[in-house]
Amino acid sequence: MTDARADQPAGERKVTLYRNGSVYTAADPFATAMMVDGDTVAWVGSEQAATSIADSSMDIVDLHGALLAPGFVDSHVHLTETGIALDSLQLGGVRSAAELLDAVAASVAGSSADAGATVLGHGWDESNWSDPALPSREELERAAGGRRVYLSRVDAHSALVSSALAEAAGLAGLDGYSAGSQVKRHAHTSARLAARQLPDGDLRNYQSRALAEAAANGYVAVAEMAAPHIGSAADLRIAAGWNGPDALGKPTPEVLPYWGQLAGSEEDARAILDGLGAAVRGLAGDLNIDGSIGSRTAALREDYSDASGERGSLYLSVDQAAAHLAACSLLGIQGGFHVIGDAGLDAALDALDRAAAEVGEQRVRAAGHRFEHVEMADADAIERLAKYSVTVSVQPGFDAAWGGAGRLYQERLGHRERGMNAFASFYAAGVPISFGSDSPVTPLNPWASVRACLEHSNPEQRISARAAFLGHTRAGWRAAKYRNPMAGQLVPGAPASFAVWEVEELMVQVADGRVQSWSTDPRARTPLLPALDTGTDPVCLQTVRDGRELFTNGSLRS
Repeated sequence: MTDARADQPAGERKVTLYRNGSVYTAADPFATAMMVDGDTVAWVGSEQAATSIADSSMDIVDLHGALLAPGFVDSHVHLTETGIALDSLQLGGVRSAAELLDAVAASVAGSSADAGATVLGHGWDESNWSDPALPSREELERAAGGRRVYLSRVDAHSALVSSALAEAAGLAGLDGYSAGSQVKRHAHTSARLAARQLPDGDLRNYQSRALAEAAANGYVAVAEMAAPHIGSAADLRIAAGWNGPDALGKPTPEVLPYWGQLAGSEEDARAILDGLGAAVRGLAGDLNIDGSIGSRTAALREDYSDASGERGSLYLSVDQAAAHLAACSLLGIQGGFHVIGDAGLDAALDALDRAAAEVGEQRVRAAGHRFEHVEMADADAIERLAKYSVTVSVQPGFDAAWGGAGRLYQERLGHRERGMNAFASFYAAGVPISFGSDSPVTPLNPWASVRACLEHSNPEQRISARAAFLGHTRAGWRAAKYRNPMAGQLVPGAPASFAVWEVEELMVQVADGRVQSWSTDPRARTPLLPALDTGTDPVCLQTVRDGRELFTNGSLRS
């Protein structure tokens, strides 16, 4: 399908009939066809009915057995960071300091960039190395031929920097700066901003690259979690501007922008919003209460198991967090924080209590606040989240990357690893939950994320494919308090935002191993999803948002 609204006389609406496939819809679990009228789903139904209504005025698309399903929503991304990571040095595969230095040297040798350019890279993870020793600043400098070097860790909460970048950014003496090459906390923020001093044109190009990657993987919307310590307000304005056609006239996934800046009062919050020059959905997202497990900056109640005496960092006090939530509640907008460690979550929950005491529990609940990540939540914390209807935006890819015996969570946390990423417990307690990637921390791969929910390292926290799929689609719109309550489903009257997938097999997949893991019995009346245990992910054939094509690999027309 080409643009459903292109090349038409003014006032006419393009009608497209998809047929001969499988449509994931609550309206009819056996639907094989769907009609799109302009930007809206007009009808879903059977192949027999499609035959009776098809006519020459419609654009007919034969799905050839493909699955047509609601488009994915990524509830937590960083567009510029993703674009940079996609186009810079990929370090996820290095397994030692020597390999990392070799990769830096090879990138410089093969680069046409001038000697003043900064070498950017992303994805190293020393927890996967046999020897976790990191290279020195001087070694990085030599490998880069004297260039500045900024290499972000996989969790994006620390980085390796060369001597030249450390000097240019004035890192000496800042919190998080040490004799080694790894910088954290304030030193990391300064290093990142120094390395990312990019003109608007480059910012736009990096974001375009990220949005194209999202569209090619079936995403129709992404929540951009911008913040002053990550990028500038100009960066945010560019992100917020993608909801119209880009420079090439082609639509992109919808961007749901957030700005993570601390507000001390209602007036302060209003002034921040007025000064942004862009409409945002709230002052939430990556307003950090703490850091990350991998960089040992997440705030913990007890020491890190592999670093005696270290408990991470609280970047905000309870009083600061409470004032922020109260201010956002009074304005009726979403507030929230990046919070990972259990001590960090304690602070966020205490802040909710204080905000509710100040402005009223109902106002706090009505604002629809959201907390990002929430990796360490015990039963009491989950109950308190449910009390205030706080949405948790979580990343299943984290458990897939670091959960399980002998891996990062166990290394850093010991027995506490079993309580990480409590998806099933959130659902059971009625905590609103949505899913994302935190790209570039984990890839823009929605089906891998759904699989991670099914295969959680703790069997008690596994959820069904259907629950995971809803968390990646309809729940993403709800988490952003989206204006159209029908977004994220394919029923008559809903937005025509979907993706078409080539799949090997469709089935019902559940989390409980005591239950038969698949069923195609028509009496179940359950829409089917791709089998995710075949070793092959579904292939995206087309992505459409509001009736406009974002991506196609051409095979639907071949």
